Amino acid sequence: MELAVYNIEGSKTDKTVTLNDEVFRITPNDHVIYLDVKQYMANKRQGTHSTKGRSEIKGSTRKLRRQKGTGAARIGNIKSPLLRGGGIVFGPKPRDYSFKINKKVKRLARKSALSYKSKDDNLMVIEGFTMEAPATKKYLQILKNFDLENKKTLLVLPDTDHTIQLSARNLPKARVMVASDLNTYSILHAEKLLIVEDSIAEIENILLK
Repeated sequence: MELAVYNIEGSKTDKTVTLNDEVFRITPNDHVIYLDVKQYMANKRQGTHSTKGRSEIKGSTRKLRRQKGTGAARIGNIKSPLLRGGGIVFGPKPRDYSFKINKKVKRLARKSALSYKSKDDNLMVIEGFTMEAPATKKYLQILKNFDLENKKTLLVLPDTDHTIQLSARNLPKARVMVASDLNTYSILHAEKLLIVEDSIAEIENILLK
């Protein structure tokens, strides 16, 4: 599969790149995408929620009324879950929501996500570029050159570039990521995937292991 390479002015160059069909043109597997996104979301959960049971509530342990003869239901102390301010029954406690899935499943999920993007023409290859200093306005201009200023975009870099990352940080719909950190959720969350030319080899090397 061949794609044209664009410059940051939004124009086609004379160069083209060949994408490996085993990464960018497979038959997508929706189930592995679901598993990988589910794991990503679960691993992000803090799991710090907590409620108090009746044994943790501060209060008297005196029985509120006698067991029989009142005509009302039997009841224990003021910490009973049946009463306002009492303990919570089966409430949430701090826990770890993370779980593991196989590396092959994660690779297949990323391949499937990339294949969806290429199939829908939402994948674009651009020339490598640098910025002298962080400048949100300059990065926004690059997006405007592609008419993407109002769309969710993900720029994939071959290596860490703090200048570009800082330039995009204040734009709510723009994300920048290194190829080695690429994940299924980020690929699918973006409406348009901008891959720097040198990142393609890195992505293919990771996903074809």
